[in-house]
Amino acid sequence: MKSAEPVPQGAIRVLAASTLAFTICFAVWMVFAVIGIPIKDRLGLNETEFGLLAAMPVLTGSLVRVPLGIWTDRYGGRIVLFLLMLSTVPAIWLLSHATAYWQFLVLALFVGLAGGSFSVGTPYVARWFPKERQGLAMGVFGAGNSGSALTKFVAPALIAAAGSWVIVPKVYAVAMLITALAFWFLSDSRPEHRVKGGASLREQLHVLRDPRVWRYCQYYSVVFGGYVALALWMTKYYIGEYGFDMKLAAVLAACFSLPGGVLRAVGGWVSDRYGAYRTTWWVMWVCWVAFFLLSYPQTQFTVQTVAGARSFHLGLNAWLFTLLLFVVGIAMAIGKASVFKFISDEFPHNIGAVSGVVGLAGGLGGFILPILFGALLDLTGVRSSAFMLLYGTVCVSLVWMHYSFRPERLSQDRRVLAGQPFERTRPAGCAIAQES
Repeated sequence: MKSAEPVPQGAIRVLAASTLAFTICFAVWMVFAVIGIPIKDRLGLNETEFGLLAAMPVLTGSLVRVPLGIWTDRYGGRIVLFLLMLSTVPAIWLLSHATAYWQFLVLALFVGLAGGSFSVGTPYVARWFPKERQGLAMGVFGAGNSGSALTKFVAPALIAAAGSWVIVPKVYAVAMLITALAFWFLSDSRPEHRVKGGASLREQLHVLRDPRVWRYCQYYSVVFGGYVALALWMTKYYIGEYGFDMKLAAVLAACFSLPGGVLRAVGGWVSDRYGAYRTTWWVMWVCWVAFFLLSYPQTQFTVQTVAGARSFHLGLNAWLFTLLLFVVGIAMAIGKASVFKFISDEFPHNIGAVSGVVGLAGGLGGFILPILFGALLDLTGVRSSAFMLLYGTVCVSLVWMHYSFRPERLSQDRRVLAGQPFERTRPAGCAIAQES
């Protein structure tokens, strides 16, 4: 039996340094989930304007993913991630001096560069580990998504201590600078990890000709884009819907963000064990049920009975609402991993290009959704309209999955009925689901 390839010296240190860097980058990327609330009050923004402000960093972090992935292949992840982190420090600091809405929007674009760290760190970390351990290594690194929860714990505490939101960008700028320096001294690089003649931007976009890529873009826009959008929106939602103060609202919102970040590695294990199709299918069903319940607005109605009029209230209390959000966070964490399992199964020789495009689509989902949340709230006045929108996107995923994979399942059923041997005509991730 072939023994497992040993982990190279320094790989664990690189993984730890990269995960720390990604966690801080993600915390910075989500900073408007908290400071956007006092900025909204100060500038008198409507809900759509708040959604645009909160989502602006997500736009930049999404658009730079593809070129950053190319540069990582060409120049190495260490130097690219280090320079990326340094480039965000001035913009983070200047947030505390901005006074006009347009200034916040422009600075948010530069702050959003931190969100591109995922497409740098993933290949950088993976190349330090043997193939049979790369999945776990990327899962550990991906747990840096928990930086979203970190912001919800740290930023409200800083605001409460200083009495003003302007302390948050200053502390975050210093933290980003220190983390960048720590990453540089703790990490390492190897020339053999660089890929000569890696995929160009044109080659990466060429994969959009394959309809399967569009399918996975839609799935990822739900599980990752939805995660980012809710992580930005939930603190404000708790304040408006239940009247909580910012500190309690942020802690409860972290009940969604934390499992949605740290359990990504578990999602990789589940996808390996049960297959990408079955895992993603059940993730979508869990989200479908949860979003249906979360969509129902607080309702008061009166019924005429034999004893007279009786009034009733129907709606989720804060604790049941949080429990459902916690379940959604777990499902999305697993779904983020299962979508990439699809990609590794079906595009083993083009995984970098496909994952870059799918990651871009997921990020753009995280940009568009908060704006739509705000627009729907302005139009309807119903806060739970955000979950109605997400419910619709999950419906699209379920219908698309059903009709996309139905021909393969029917073909296998006919072979079984005809007494022919079962054939694996698709990668393992989908074949597992077809056999069941």
